[in-house]
Amino acid sequence: MSGILQGKRGLIMGVANDRSIAWGIAKAMHEAGAELAFTYQGEAFGKRLEPLAESVGSDFMVDVDVTDDASLDAAFEQLQSRWPTIDFVVHAIAYSDKAELTGRFLNTTRANFKNSMDISAYSFIEVARRAYPMMQENGGTLLTLTYQGSNRVVPNYNVMGVAKAALESATRYLANDLGPEGIRVNAISPGPMKTLAGAAIGGARKTFKHTDQNAPMRSNATLEAVGGTAVYLASDAGACTTGEIIRVDGGFHVLGMPQPDHL
Repeated sequence: MSGILQGKRGLIMGVANDRSIAWGIAKAMHEAGAELAFTYQGEAFGKRLEPLAESVGSDFMVDVDVTDDASLDAAFEQLQSRWPTIDFVVHAIAYSDKAELTGRFLNTTRANFKNSMDISAYSFIEVARRAYPMMQENGGTLLTLTYQGSNRVVPNYNVMGVAKAALESATRYLANDLGPEGIRVNAISPGPMKTLAGAAIGGARKTFKHTDQNAPMRSNATLEAVGGTAVYLASDAGACTTGEIIRVDGGFHVLGMPQPDHL
């Protein structure tokens, strides 16, 4: 897909390190010709991001707290002063207290429920509200990341499953709102991946092994596969795709039970 995003510019939110899904997407988009800007939260993540951003020719990085309206406003004001228009935003932001990503969903606290929903779901709406005026001239793409724990019970995923369900619903409503302005809104749903965020879920290694052994493709998703999907969705080839949850999980979502060898 070399050159398919040539001339396009976009913002990547949520790169934690070089194993992040957001980084896989950023790398693929850069290879497809896009110019990139990045957000991060806090000095530690900024230090990790800087050499990665440089490696894809980007010198635009801005510290953002998605729970703070003023921080989001400042970030998009800086972005607009750099680029009056953008073509895509990748929202790869989610959070829940690690202590509540083990055991039973029943024990979710009110405070962590609110915080998880705010960061993992509502922040996409806040980002869309600020990004879409920069896309009205030529249209554009808003992308977020989800997981099948949104519609099926996954042990230990707990409140994140509820937050991802809200995020997927928000994706559909935003797609309807912004479609008349030529803006597509989609979510990519990879299977389990060995990321910093994924490692916070209790039993992550067992989940990764289970899907790797049982998915029809007998493998989990790769950063390259997720990145390629994002490139397609942000490109002109994805012009009529919106409101979708695109699964990149080796086909695991189609199974009704494990493969015979692993029953």
